[in-house]
Amino acid sequence: MEMDSEKIAGILGAIVAAVVLVIAFVYTPIGPIGKSQKPAQKVEQPAQPVAPPSAPRGPVVREVPQ
Repeated sequence: MEMDSEKIAGILGAIVAAVVLVIAFVYTPIGPIGKSQKPAQKVEQPAQPVAPPSAPRGPVVREVPQ
């Protein structure tokens, strides 16, 4: 029984696709069971103070004289 490489590649591709789909279904929550419960109250974080801009740096030398 001889199989050419295209048949083998097709079979292996189908196996890999099936494994990927099974893993996707296992790790993906489906339906209302997978949804997280909404919190009763939303706690707001206090706003972070804005930092002042940093002090200006010294001059930038663009060309070095020879």
